[in-house]
Amino acid sequence: MASRHVALADVATEPRTLPARYLTPEDLVEMFELPSVETVYQWRRKRTGPRGFRVGRHLRFDPADVRAWVDSQREGAAA
Repeated sequence: MASRHVALADVATEPRTLPARYLTPEDLVEMFELPSVETVYQWRRKRTGPRGFRVGRHLRFDPADVRAWVDSQREGAAA
């Protein structure tokens, strides 16, 4: 359990580099260790997650928008 706590502390202090490609809902599930892609779709319906866009019927996320969303979440947590 302690090693997981250290890993989370490392994530909080050092931003991760995001891929240079548009991200899929599955990418967000993996990055944030979410229970399922349904969480990503709920965020989208509630407008609480990172801004996404459609390419045909496929949902994609710009890494810059994901980083901005993460930063806003961290700022909100600090307040």
